[in-house]
Amino acid sequence: MECTCVRQTELPHTSKLFADLVYHPDRVKSFYPFSPHDAESFAAAARQIQLTPERRAALVHALREQNGPSASLDLLAKPGAVAVVTGQQVGLFSGPAYTVYKALTAAKLARDLMARGIPAVPVFWLATEDHDFAEVNHVWVFDSGHQPVKLEINGSAGSSKPVGEVRLASLPLNGLRAALHDFPFGGEIADRVALAYIEGRTLGEAFSALLRDILRPFDILQIDPMARAVRELAAPTIRAAISGAPELKQRVLERNRELNAAGYHAQVHVEDETSFFFLLENGRRVTLRKHNGDYISANRHYSAAELTDLSHEISPNALLRPVVQDSILPTVAYIGGPAELAYLAQAEVLYQVLLGRMPVVLHRSGFTIIDERARKLMTRYGLSLGDFFHGEDVLRERISAALVPPQLSSILAETRTTVASALERLEAELSSFDPTLNAAAQKSQRKMAYQLSKVERKVAHHMLRRDEKAARDTSLLYGLIYPRKHLQERLYSIIPLIAKHGFRLIDQIYENVHLECPDHQLLVV
Repeated sequence: MECTCVRQTELPHTSKLFADLVYHPDRVKSFYPFSPHDAESFAAAARQIQLTPERRAALVHALREQNGPSASLDLLAKPGAVAVVTGQQVGLFSGPAYTVYKALTAAKLARDLMARGIPAVPVFWLATEDHDFAEVNHVWVFDSGHQPVKLEINGSAGSSKPVGEVRLASLPLNGLRAALHDFPFGGEIADRVALAYIEGRTLGEAFSALLRDILRPFDILQIDPMARAVRELAAPTIRAAISGAPELKQRVLERNRELNAAGYHAQVHVEDETSFFFLLENGRRVTLRKHNGDYISANRHYSAAELTDLSHEISPNALLRPVVQDSILPTVAYIGGPAELAYLAQAEVLYQVLLGRMPVVLHRSGFTIIDERARKLMTRYGLSLGDFFHGEDVLRERISAALVPPQLSSILAETRTTVASALERLEAELSSFDPTLNAAAQKSQRKMAYQLSKVERKVAHHMLRRDEKAARDTSLLYGLIYPRKHLQERLYSIIPLIAKHGFRLIDQIYENVHLECPDHQLLVV
């Protein structure tokens, strides 16, 4: 097993805010109260948690209903125990692979804190409230040729139903089995997916069951915010947010200005009509917008007092959601991806008003996983992970160039050097003879350089056409490593990777979660 680290700044679309958080936390200390690289941060965050015995008992009772017997839950029931929290929108067949990487990072940090004398358990927040069904009604896997395969739930749940409540029908299990058929462990993982994703179950229930199966050795607690007992625990913070909404809005707007002034971005757009709340009503998650001090949905007005009375039916927006989460849980640290951590730079002002504290925030570990065959191909063609980020056509040209015989490459390079040197001497002589001829000489030099490059490209393409295996290698590598111009972990589910490498892969990933290193990892298994 080999591992190569790649800095986050070398990955596509890395924001300045995220890069500074993981590599230069001192630059963003006004937006995040704790440095994730300072071991004392966790002890300090743990000291700030004030969870009454009554609230802890109610939390443990709610979690026991959702998780059953658990050593992690027994530990959480003890005074002073804290939680390392992560979460993800529930989706088809466990969603993107980074879902599992989040959970394993939380499990590793909880174990690390235990070793430091801080009793901690990992908790996974099932984002069942979200209502963007189009984001979660499909999943991408790959076949034995590493070609992307999209699997999708037929039909639509509408635009406002919480995704966790969607009842499953017409599951693409046959498509999954077909895609995984040629992998050593394809049948086994497909059977286990089928045991979790059963028609008639909700999407939240199925996602929970599969994630629990995959991560069973790590005893990660799960919490579903749609459960009535959890909504009751959230209600006090929801009421406080409704009462303080005008001040909270102004603080967020000011925070957005501060982020922009510092050269960063505000992840969540906030305007005068934006509210922090949705209403759960008749199985729908209804958008509420501010209007003259009240809140309006598509068909009625609500005063702040009326919303307060409905606090058990209020669902928080992206900025308020983590605050509500951490009012329920004794969260010492939150594990998230780049976008989530950007939310928290804005939400920090809500934390301070509503909770008076905020957890340490850390980036989840990230992986691109390849096998020995892919590693050998990358070595043969002199490729690094960054070479994949320019598209498959560019990669094909890179591989085709590597197929040119060394002697021919040497002659082409020698010709380019000789021609350039001769043209430089000619230009010097022309300058002495008649400077007005310089422009013509320079134009000729550019044309000759272009023609030489054209010859080189034609040679490379000819070699690629002659070698069909190289074309297949390009397709195989690109489909595995940067499919559809996405990082592997962001497009593919973990399912095809398990089908290829077996369940031992989960332990191997866990072993390579290095909390002290924020880099992305190219992992050879």
